[in-house]
Amino acid sequence: MNTSGQDIFQAIADPTRRQILQLLSAGSMTINALSDQFDMSRPAVSKHLKVLHDSGMINIKDVGRERHCMLDASGFQGLSQWLKQFGNIINPPRIIEDVPQQKGLKPATSIVIVC
Repeated sequence: MNTSGQDIFQAIADPTRRQILQLLSAGSMTINALSDQFDMSRPAVSKHLKVLHDSGMINIKDVGRERHCMLDASGFQGLSQWLKQFGNIINPPRIIEDVPQQKGLKPATSIVIVC
């Protein structure tokens, strides 16, 4: 959850952070494993992880001597809510003409709008 007030849009504005989110979409990764994916220092990657953590988009869990990062679905709620206002643009209604005749029914001649 976004506890520090970090703006989710600032968090995803950086291409490195977006790539980190894409990597974590496949599953949990250690900070070292994430750092190996980038041509930057581990402290630089850790700064990106802090921004994502502060925005609520990832969780970081200590497992033994390693720190594991994973996506936090609740952190994406604000983004999801904001995108919903554009639902008709992102997923416009489809108009289907000449709906195929179903067994035992008369041929359809009306237009069906699917949302």
